[in-house]
Amino acid sequence: MNARTVVAVCAAVLLAGCVRTVSPAPAPAGPPPSAQVPAPAAARALDAPLRRGEPTAHLVSGAASAARALRAFRESCPVLLERTDLSGLTRPEDWSEACAAARVAADGDAAEFFRTQFDTLEVAGGAAFATGYFEPEIEGSPVPVPGAMAVYALPPDLVRAWPADTPPEQRDGRPPLGRYDENGRFVDYHDRAAIEDGALAGRGLELAWALDPVELFFLQIQGSGRLRMPDGSVMRIGYAGQNGHGYVAIGRLLRDRGLLGEEPGQYAPSMQGIMAYLRDHPEAGRALMRENPSWVFFRELSGDGPLGSIGVPVRPRVSVAVDPRFVPYGAPVWLDLDRDEADGLWVAQDTGGAIRGANRFDTFWGAGEDARRIAGDMSSSGRALVLLPRATVARLEAEGRLQ
Repeated sequence: MNARTVVAVCAAVLLAGCVRTVSPAPAPAGPPPSAQVPAPAAARALDAPLRRGEPTAHLVSGAASAARALRAFRESCPVLLERTDLSGLTRPEDWSEACAAARVAADGDAAEFFRTQFDTLEVAGGAAFATGYFEPEIEGSPVPVPGAMAVYALPPDLVRAWPADTPPEQRDGRPPLGRYDENGRFVDYHDRAAIEDGALAGRGLELAWALDPVELFFLQIQGSGRLRMPDGSVMRIGYAGQNGHGYVAIGRLLRDRGLLGEEPGQYAPSMQGIMAYLRDHPEAGRALMRENPSWVFFRELSGDGPLGSIGVPVRPRVSVAVDPRFVPYGAPVWLDLDRDEADGLWVAQDTGGAIRGANRFDTFWGAGEDARRIAGDMSSSGRALVLLPRATVARLEAEGRLQ
């Protein structure tokens, strides 16, 4: 996610271990580990049950939302025309006609563009679950100040390597992240507690300092954000890597300890409720945050928005993170959820560590207090349809792929 994100701060997924990974960086870490939503047995959309959905004419409404989706789709086209679709649904050439039409379509013609260029597909039953993420803005400083915590760049000694004492038959997946100690042994990288205690201090890795450690903790979960400096300037930062330690969802820990829930005396099961606990119990809160050993490293970003996993800026109220095995990057997605503000057209431009499986979505809401409020409380079920070029859906039908 890399997104990020990346990996979302949302009520349900915070409890399960959601991590954003916004902004792609050529880091060895990859997406931060997290508890993942179980994927269906199908490895990708092409192997899942597929059927046609409603005609797009029945779905596209609202000039503003259609115009946002058109602009986001247009920005995604260079990726669509070049990237291999992991879902197996499309080929790069499938998007040529729609992308050519998008280049010349005006915002006022956006609804007609989607009606004429696309048909809908329901993947694996279409039962959707959506959460939300946003770009936090927190107070920062270009120099260390009392109580502030460093925002670190990716350390050069964070590497992937198989430990020499690990038999080849036990090596599963990518080599582990770690570092080589002074004796040349490959060991785990510094965890959150060690980093907070100064394991990386004085090495010139500090991008800036965050004045509020709690806000920095949640910014790491988001995977990107803004640091507002005392002079009013803003530094935008994005995900560069992670220390290799597994992500532990502190919301789940609070819930398991009876501190989070709906009963009297409990904190609300949301980002806001978790932050309230951390601020009301500073010592216990600091210890709780250290129970999550994962640490995210950042890089400074330029441009007009945080980058999604395909290198395209994610846009408020239109960019959505998906599992690219089930939704092609760049494809429009129609959501009909029990949270009405998330209904409508979105465009798949990101992914995340916890965004796994068909019809699992993470909606991006931008920056500011409204975005924080909506994303922090977004946990919504409903229905999803993927919009694909009409010729693509016709080909899938001719191949007998549709039910």
